[in-house]
Amino acid sequence: MSIPPLASGPHGPDALRPLLDTVLGALATGAAARGGPLPAGGPDAVAARVGDALGDVLPEHGDPDALRALTYALAAGAADPADPLCAAHLHCPPLAVATAADLAVSALNPSLDSWDQAPAASALEARVTGALAARIGLADAVVTTGGTEANQLALLLAREALGAHVRLICSAAAHHSLPRAAWLLGLPDPVVLPAPNGTLDPAALDAALTELTGPLLVAATAGTTDAGLIDPLPEIAARCAAHRTRLHIDAAYGGALALSDRHRALLTGLDAAHTVALDLHKLGWQPVATGFLAVADATELDALHQRADYLNAGDDTEAGLPDLLGRSTRTTRRPDVLKAAVTLRTLGRTGLADLIDQVLTLARDFADRIEAHPGLELYDRPTLATVLFRPAHASDDAVAAVRRTLLHEGRAVLGRARADGRLWLKATLLNPHTGPDDLAHLLKLAEGHTPA
Repeated sequence: MSIPPLASGPHGPDALRPLLDTVLGALATGAAARGGPLPAGGPDAVAARVGDALGDVLPEHGDPDALRALTYALAAGAADPADPLCAAHLHCPPLAVATAADLAVSALNPSLDSWDQAPAASALEARVTGALAARIGLADAVVTTGGTEANQLALLLAREALGAHVRLICSAAAHHSLPRAAWLLGLPDPVVLPAPNGTLDPAALDAALTELTGPLLVAATAGTTDAGLIDPLPEIAARCAAHRTRLHIDAAYGGALALSDRHRALLTGLDAAHTVALDLHKLGWQPVATGFLAVADATELDALHQRADYLNAGDDTEAGLPDLLGRSTRTTRRPDVLKAAVTLRTLGRTGLADLIDQVLTLARDFADRIEAHPGLELYDRPTLATVLFRPAHASDDAVAAVRRTLLHEGRAVLGRARADGRLWLKATLLNPHTGPDDLAHLLKLAEGHTPA
């Protein structure tokens, strides 16, 4: 039997070229077969089609058509974030240049747990993380898989700085990964403050900080998952400073506004945090995963240090080889920073800022259309790219049915959120190619499926 070719090495590019043609062709035909933002028929129909394409997971003999067949099945059965009617989640359509850069990472397969596995990648990561941290006014940053890992790491650093009894304070609108991180780390049960307007109330926070004793960690949010709201960061930061309380800001969604001259003021107060979570696979148009945790005090990252002689022997470190094992709680770690570096260099800050400004304007245009539509109700004016709306006079059951019907038919992907005690449809408009006709079509679909 012949030995299959490798992706890297001197012959890697030649081996990849025909395979890339196969993948690109299957992506195109799969998308054409899907014909919309997601496949029709619901979970059972999709699972059946995938099963037909997959067949025996581990056949006795290989199938040379497997790459084409399974890529086609994946594309035909995808929820495509590049479709303007796919607007449920913080699930962005990745830029082509970032995706191309990600191919290089997969081909070379560096691992950022030791310098001798990733010489150039480790130098690249250090430069990019430092620059991103400086942009939001902090000292350093490490790469994460996204907001969930960044939030967990922020609580870990707080525990190491303040002790095992540090208690989390967050709002009811905070991301679910924060209380889960407290549970995973064995911290006391969090104090969850009500968020009647969808954001953390500084007065309620001040009362909690006055009443509670022991070490505390406040977690604010710059871009809530449900409505895209930003907590009043300056007031929260002031109260944390007055009570000498540690502050973490989950800016996984909204942190990219730091690149925009037009919208950066929405993040005033961000630089007062001890730690900040940031994702570029949301308002940064990167393939998953591209997350970061920035820190105000770079020495706090020393808490992550581990010694494994085969990766960071002491004499190697003393001889000048970088010690990478303390840059993450993970060991094997791909250089997800390359796609971000390529994007930042290719588009520049103003190029990315233009995309950010464009989708925020798009969300406001969408809200205008909803307000002008007699059959629809708008929850509130959008802060970021998230818009909540619902068919007017519909029950919550009817709103849920609208969403599920559109999903089952494969016609549109809308999210759901509960606010003001009611259920709302959620549109997260992260596609800068979306146009006025797409917005009109999305509203027509949502309004047209309202039960009588």
